[in-house]
This record gives sequence, C-alpha cells and structure tokens, in this order.
Amino acid sequence: MTIVDNKKAFHDYFIEERYEAGVVLQGWEVKAIRAGRVQLKEAYVIVNNGEIFLFGAHISALTSASSHVHPEAVRTRKLLLHSEEIKRLIGKVDRAGYTLVPLNLHYVRGRVKCEIGLAKGKKQHDKRETEKQRDWVREKQTIMKQHNR
Repeated sequence: MTIVDNKKAFHDYFIEERYEAGVVLQGWEVKAIRAGRVQLKEAYVIVNNGEIFLFGAHISALTSASSHVHPEAVRTRKLLLHSEEIKRLIGKVDRAGYTLVPLNLHYVRGRVKCEIGLAKGKKQHDKRETEKQRDWVREKQTIMKQHNR
C-alpha cells in the first residue's frame, strides 16, 4: 500500500532499476507517516561510508506523538539493504554516473519501506518528449471516447 509517491522523480529521471529498502525511523516518525504527514519532493539518496541514506525527506511531527522528543522534520535517515545490493549500487553510482532517487514510501507487512530507483538524469528535450507522449495518449483516449459514443 503506497503512502506517498515522488512524482518529480519520474519527470526528472529515467528509472532503470528499482530496489526496496527498509528505513530506520523513530517512533514519532512512524506515527506521522501513518497520518500521511510525509513529503518526498525534495528528497534524494546519498552514499556515505558504504551506507545508503535518505536525505531531505520531510516528515512533519504530530503534536500528540512527539511531546517528549525534539522532532527534526528533515533529518538523514538510514536505508537498509543487503550488502550485495549496496555494493552494486555504489559501483553504478561511482562509475556509470547514475543517481539514486527515492520513488515512494509504502507498507510491507506493517513496516515502512522506501523504494529507491537507480536513475539517469533527463535532459530538457527528453522532458519535453515525455510530456508530448503523455499529451498524445490523453488526446487519443478522448478521441476514442467520442468515437465510441
């Protein structure tokens, strides 16, 4: 079940591979995510000392759940992957010029997971081409609807 999608990622990047990672969260963050108070728009994934982190994801605290802690809305959160996956991702990011982008947050058996994508950046003309394709598909559907009436 999807909690939040990062629509900007599909607009700015070609997503080539997808990985599902666990997220290290504090209790108040889990409660805020369950309430839907999370945003991935500005978020990205960084590699540091052989570990992968989610950086810039904004989770706004609930006033009822975070009375005893000092919540930090935009903190760096560690992502959990198998060591082979981490090595493969680090190799591609370092050598092949790929970027790691958070695609969405979702639940798997009650746990919050982050889907990250191995992505290559789109140029401006690629973005325009994608927009044209999307418009054409939409226009085709309206023509087919009118034709079937």
